[in-house]
Parts: sequence; structure tokens; C-alpha cells
Amino acid sequence: MASAVYGGLRRLLQCPVVVAAAVHQPCAMRRLAPPIGLRFFSRCATRAAAAASTPAEALTMPSAEDSRCVRNLAIVAHVDHGKTSLVDCLLSQSGTMQLQSERVMDNNALEKERGITIFSKCAGIAYRKGDTTYKINLVDTPGHADFGGEVERVLSMVDGVVLLVDANEGVMAQTKYVLGKALARGLKALVVFNKVDRGLGRLEESEIEVLELFSNLGASAAQMDYPSFYASAKMGWVLRSMDGISDPSTITGDMSALFDAVVEHVQPPVADHTAPFRMLVTQIEPNAFLGKCLTGRIAAGVVKVGDTVQALQMDGQTRVSSRVTKIFTRRGLEQVAVDQAYAGDIVTLAGISAGTVNDTIAAPDVTEPLPATPIDPPTIAITVGVNSSPLAGQEGSQLTSNLIADRLARECESNVSLQIERVGAEQMEVKGRGELQLGILLEQMRREGFELGISPPRVLLKDTEDGKQLEPIEEVTIDVDSEHSGMVVDKLSRRKGEMVSFDDVGHNRVKIVFHIPTRGLIGYHRDFKQDTSGGGLLQQCFLEYGRYRGLIQNERKGALVSVGTGDVTAYALESIEPRGKLFVGPGAKAYNGMIVGEHSREEDLEVNPVKGKQLTNIRAVGKDEFVRLTPPLLVSLDWALSYVKDDEMIELTPSSIRLRKRELDPARRRADMRKKKVQK
Repeated sequence: MASAVYGGLRRLLQCPVVVAAAVHQPCAMRRLAPPIGLRFFSRCATRAAAAASTPAEALTMPSAEDSRCVRNLAIVAHVDHGKTSLVDCLLSQSGTMQLQSERVMDNNALEKERGITIFSKCAGIAYRKGDTTYKINLVDTPGHADFGGEVERVLSMVDGVVLLVDANEGVMAQTKYVLGKALARGLKALVVFNKVDRGLGRLEESEIEVLELFSNLGASAAQMDYPSFYASAKMGWVLRSMDGISDPSTITGDMSALFDAVVEHVQPPVADHTAPFRMLVTQIEPNAFLGKCLTGRIAAGVVKVGDTVQALQMDGQTRVSSRVTKIFTRRGLEQVAVDQAYAGDIVTLAGISAGTVNDTIAAPDVTEPLPATPIDPPTIAITVGVNSSPLAGQEGSQLTSNLIADRLARECESNVSLQIERVGAEQMEVKGRGELQLGILLEQMRREGFELGISPPRVLLKDTEDGKQLEPIEEVTIDVDSEHSGMVVDKLSRRKGEMVSFDDVGHNRVKIVFHIPTRGLIGYHRDFKQDTSGGGLLQQCFLEYGRYRGLIQNERKGALVSVGTGDVTAYALESIEPRGKLFVGPGAKAYNGMIVGEHSREEDLEVNPVKGKQLTNIRAVGKDEFVRLTPPLLVSLDWALSYVKDDEMIELTPSSIRLRKRELDPARRRADMRKKKVQK
């Protein structure tokens, strides 16, 4: 019955005369999946052997010389909807590679630590259908809105997308964003409802939400006619229909239905092997032995090792001519060297040191570059400079402004969603999509040995021709217990948010959608965790530039500011602790102007955390009383970025994260405070 209703609604929306309105249903409570464990890999291996008529190990990666046997595909979804787990299944069941661990595509150290995909990656899969072996270039994309630039870039390399939707959560903020970008490029989608093994209670609502989303995003009739699949990436199976199935936990199968659909529905690349060679660079991969390696899809022609090529900028200017020293394709995650590559294939070229993202690598006689994908503008900025604290130079090795500028310039080459601008002799302004994206960059630099002084994030405003200001607006989707909804709505409203919807999703949970300025979300995540006792889910995605909504009052309390330099003592902290929360413990280093805690009141308070107990020649009968202190709050980089005020900074070193006042001299700070009061 559910499938019949779903199919009827789809046919209704495809009619050019009739406009269908599907009732938007809320999102059910999110439940975290249990660990996959070793059973996941054994299931994948067993089903792959049973499904393939020819042993998977016997399949060789076909050449892209015949473009009819090539499929270029990206997997897009909201964060934590199961993209990487699905890729694990596809790699294992195709026999392309043997998995030694889970989430093999997330091979970066930060990705493993945080459990999210940060960088887009490409894998090659060989799949046999009948007598033909197909080469599937599969691109895994990030699911977090801050890394949307990665998604925008790779969509220029593919001819179709797999839209993965959690059957229990339905459409989320990033689902709208990634699908909108794919539809705008004219790509068709295969919709996979994942995690149906957890139950079918909300599957029909999720189907209607996806159908409504396609309609709202202006999908064409051909794009509306998308095939739907039902999967459990954890269990390793996908089905074309759930009709007659009441208990998904009993389902057994494999991923062959999805493989067949990719071959059937994703169009092969349009390739002209006789035209001059052209390739648009979408990624840069550094290599310790080969130098800069450029990854992209060959738009036309053939390239061979030893060919002379040129790098064309977007304005048609030639950077420099180079010789191709290596050509790599992929089998699984492994790079395989080949002598030549053909139009329609995704390859990596070495030897072209001057090329960068959005450049066109082409034959010497080509004068017109390929059109580059426009990237959404950044919405937030920070100032990064040399560490100027009294403890500078004691923990890091990369200290000078030139080293910082060179590192940021290299990052800007490979990450086109970032913008870098020098604002002083020792400072650089870094513009990005959000606090998480900037935090990832700073964490990478920290691990490379840099010492940095970082300003608070600020929102980038736009001025219109009539003199009005526009600011970035985010769409925030919140899934929270009903008892905490009142406090969430109150705080977001005070931060200039406008509530769009409030829906009861059952199980004592509600789904709330707000449109709120980006600056209203700075510093709110820490309050959200406290207000919801850690049980709420908040997802945000850039919506548009809208009218400036006025001043937002900062609700943060004052700081406990050190007026002494040295090692922090337990004796001093014992008298400071009743005044607020501590950020440092005994033995930590402190200096004049460093923030050692949060005051319990709105104003700042100067304290001396390095004061020691005065020694006398009087001997006591008993021992000194043991000092008991509450453990200090652990300061993380993400938390610090959302915490600091305009007159404060973050000191970031390889081993420490400290907060400090921008002006370290207490006399000057008091003078500045008096000037501000007079101006008010």
C-alpha cells in the first residue's frame, strides 16, 4: 500500500498541469548505530562470492578506452546517514579490495578521530554484468555543510549521484543542499533509503519528504523519475522494493541491485578521443616523491606519459608548460600507474607543478579553458597571526609570519572554498564556510608545529546598492526531547532566529526548524549541549544572504584574567575557584593577561593564579590542610572558537590551547574599558 501511494504521488508531480502538495512530516528520533564489528566484513565477503558468477578476485580493472563501460558516480548525503559504510560494502562486494578495517575511505587522522568525512576521495570499482566488465569511479563526499565546497567541486567529475537518506530521519539540512547542487548541474539521482533494518515505521514519511524535496528544488520531469532502493549498509544488502517485508532484520542479500542500477541509470561519459586533450583540475594531492599531483576528469582527448601540456587559468592565461611524468587511475583506493588515459576517466597526473584547482590542463594548441564550477562564497572569517604571548616559541617549530602565509597559501590552492588575504605585516585573514571548517584547518596547522594567535570568528556582511546590509542566514534543524524544546526556542529567538516549523515526531521528541543569522549560532553550540543534557541534535546549512537583523546580545559571562606570570599553584586556585569555572589546573603555565577561567558575573575579574603560600619559621603540629579542587574545564579548539569575545584571542600551539586578552597590559585594558563606557 505504501509503495502504491508513493508511486501515485510521484506520477502526480511529474504532470505539468497538476501541482501536488505533500504534507511535510517530522523526523523521528535519531538512534546511534551499534558498532559494525567483524561480522560486517564476513557478510560482505560471503555475499560477494555468492553473487558473482566469476570470482571477484579474477576481475581486472577495465580500461576507459571504451567510454561505454565507464560510470562516474558521487555519493551525497547528510552527515552520518551512512555514505562511508555504503562505500565499504561496494568496495568489498565488488571484490575490488579486501577491507582490513571499517570506514576505509576516511583515512585521514582527523577523519578517524572525529568520525566524519572531511575530504572528498575517489575509488575505482570493477563490476561485471553479463559478459561486460564496467569501471565505476566512485566519489565519497563530506556530509557536513562546512565542507560543501568539496561537494561542489567533485560534482563536475560525475554523471550521476546516489542520494543517501536515513529512512528514520528523512530529509535533513545538508540533504537539501547537496541535492540542489546536483540537480542544478542536470545530474540524475538514485535514491537509497538507508538503515531500514532499524524499522519501517517512518519509511513512507521519508519517501514523501524526498519526493517533495525534488519538487521544491525544481527538478525536471526526467530527474523526478528517479529509482528508489532500500538498504542496510551495516548489514550489506539493498533491495528495489520493501513490499511484503514486515521484519527487515531477517533480510539477506547483497549490493547487486545497486550495482545494476548504476550501470543502467547512470549515463556513460560523453568522450571524444580524437579531440585535443583537456582536463579540469578538481583536487590536488601532494606526494612526497612526485610533488604536486592533479586529479580531475578528462573532458576530451587522450593523455600519455611524456606528453607536453599546459595549465590554463580560468581567464585563459597560461601558467607554464610541463611534461606529464606519471598517470594514475584507481583500483579501490590504490593508485595504479598507466601509460595513457582516455576521455571520460578520472585520473591523477604528476609532473605539472604550476597547476591548481579550477585550472585546465590541456594540450599546447588549446586556448579556451573548461568552465569551472562556481563556489558559494565564504560566510565567516578569522584573523591568524604570529603567536605574541610571553610563552611564544617554547612549544612549536613554525613561528614566523612567512611560514604561516606559505602554509595558508598552499591550503588555498587545494581548498577553493577558503579565501586568504593579508591584513598586516604578521596577520592573515582566513575566510571559510563555518567554524568547523576553520577549526579543521587550524588543527592541521597545529599538528604540523605551528604556533598561532587567532582572533574570534566574525561574520562576513554584504552591502547592497541602496546602502542596506545583508548577512548570511542559516537553516537550523533541531531534534530534541520535548522537555527541552522551550529553552531551545527561547534562546534561538533571542539570537534573532525565526521559527519555521515545530513538529512532534513521537517518542517524546520534537523537530524544530529555524532560520537564524550565522552570527547568532556563534557560541550557541556549547549552550545547546548544556540545555539539552547532551541529548539534542543540531544541524545547520547555509540558506541565503538576508536582511541584517540587528544587534545580538552576547550572553557569555566575564573572564578570570591572570595578573601574574609563572606556574599555577593549588594554593591560589583554592581562593579563585569560588569566583567561577577554572580553565587551568595546578602546574600549568600562566602569564599576565591570560584567561584562566570564567567569572560567575558579567564583568571580568583580575586574579593571581601563581600566588604561593608564604613560608614562615613557625612549625605547625599538624600537616597543612589538603587542597581539593574541581577538575578544570578542558579547552578544545572548537569550543574556544565559539567562546572568545572581541577583545580576546586564542593562543594555539602544538601542545596547548590557551585563551588570552588581546591587550595583555592590565592598565591599558582598564583604560580601554573606560573609553568604551564614555562612548556608550
